[in-house]
Amino acid sequence: MRKRTVRNGMRLVMAALILIIVASFYHGILSEMFSLTLAAESRIYRLGIFWAAAIGGYGVVLAAFGLVLPQEKRDESVRILPLFILISGLIMLFFYLLAASFDAPTDFEQKRLRPGETITI
Repeated sequence: MRKRTVRNGMRLVMAALILIIVASFYHGILSEMFSLTLAAESRIYRLGIFWAAAIGGYGVVLAAFGLVLPQEKRDESVRILPLFILISGLIMLFFYLLAASFDAPTDFEQKRLRPGETITI
């Protein structure tokens, strides 16, 4: 196993996870920060997911090749466990944000109904 190649692949997978988290959960904040239109916001989301898939796919292929290739002498000092723990933490963060998004209101200012108003479903 070539640990350097596996580590580089895992770094790309970690970058893809970060990009997915930013594109999925914080695209609205980015569009507000840069005063973007709704079309530009959806473009940020689409491009973020596309590039995350491309980078993550390349990272998985690179890590798989690293597992197959023979070991080199300089790979003895390479540690993979810290990167594995970071990736696991990012996966847990993604699922936490996903579960929290189900409970979050869609509009930050929920207006109370005035007397006599009804809700149309």
